[in-house]
Amino acid sequence: MNNTALAHVVSQSEHDVSRDNISKNALKVLDRLNEAGFESYLVGGGVRDLLLGRRPKDFDVSTNASPEEVKEIFKNCRIIGRRFRLAHVVFGRDIIEVATFRAAHSEGEGGVTGDTGRIVRDNVYGGTVADDAARRDFTVNALYYNIADATVLDFYHGIEDLRNGELKFIGDAEARVVEDPVRALRAARFAAKLDFTVAADVAAAIDQYHFKLADIPSARMFDEVLKLLQSGHGVASLDWLRKLDLLQYLFPAADSRLKQGDEKAEHMLLLALQNTDNRISNDLAVTPAFIYAVFLWLDIAELADKIESSGHPPVQALHMAADEIVPAQLKRTSLPRRYSVPMREIWTLQPRFKRTQGKRAKLLIGNPRFRAGYDFLCLRAQIGEVAQSLCDTWEKLQQTPEAQAAIAASRQRSRPVRRTRGKPKRKPQA
Repeated sequence: MNNTALAHVVSQSEHDVSRDNISKNALKVLDRLNEAGFESYLVGGGVRDLLLGRRPKDFDVSTNASPEEVKEIFKNCRIIGRRFRLAHVVFGRDIIEVATFRAAHSEGEGGVTGDTGRIVRDNVYGGTVADDAARRDFTVNALYYNIADATVLDFYHGIEDLRNGELKFIGDAEARVVEDPVRALRAARFAAKLDFTVAADVAAAIDQYHFKLADIPSARMFDEVLKLLQSGHGVASLDWLRKLDLLQYLFPAADSRLKQGDEKAEHMLLLALQNTDNRISNDLAVTPAFIYAVFLWLDIAELADKIESSGHPPVQALHMAADEIVPAQLKRTSLPRRYSVPMREIWTLQPRFKRTQGKRAKLLIGNPRFRAGYDFLCLRAQIGEVAQSLCDTWEKLQQTPEAQAAIAASRQRSRPVRRTRGKPKRKPQA
């Protein structure tokens, strides 16, 4: 039974959400779930962004169908997650996330809360859409669009908060942060992305309980780093992380420098994040390797200088410094090897840029990490670590036909090799 009595029902004439602005794949999922006799709604960021006149990147669906029932309807479906079990309906590169209505933890099996009050598992199914709304974090993320009658269900004055540009928790703010401390990081992210203010009780709850972020697994914290710093609003995210005193749980070394008033660190971080935001707005690729290289660099360089002064070569000194500093960072946020290796290469390329002539300089241009290393060099020039003339020299060196050929060959070598399927070829007989 559709329990919408507690919701403010916003009619089609009162909002700007339209089927025309929803992805065809999301509509397919919604329509087929309805045809199978289930309730289904577009929910969360997709509805929020459409109401704000923005173009959503993702469309999520909420339904009373279980993940297994969703999988029976869609052959192109896979079930993921342990803490939150979700159904992903896959259309090529487009993935529609389908979540089952969740009820309160006290109403069934599948919900596990740890001794500290943090939710360990949240798979209590069987609730109504009203129950599901109560389990969400922010009022602006608890808006449900019903394609059947084009209405929006608003249970917690989310539309009013959208108009006021204010981020509020649903229910008791302290309880929300204790249940899941990562909501503190989500508050920073949404405030940055939406250019919203944070409600006073939200800020107070985060201030009181943000220490619980120290217990969150490093892999989950890495995911939050990507969402905060590589979604096109990195500069604003850094600002909110500092306002709410949350940066210490992501990049403790950088946080310590900023709190000590290190102007060089602040300048470098802002320049790197501005560049990242610009690249994302222009649909250019970004990588966590570069962001991590920037956030850890000043500590790496400082320690490497001390090691080098004791007689070690520059590149070896950088490796030794990284061996000491990187493990401490990984306790806070993990960094997969596919990013940690390029990060180290960006650092160890820096001493090699000092030599601008001869065979080694030509070989450097053909290095697969040359461009990332060169961009990092120019970032260092902007904060006064190296001379700008060094960047200008390397810019000119890249323009020669020989250098362009080396760069093209490097890109070709770095492309992933596709494995061919089929029977292995027989070896020729002797």
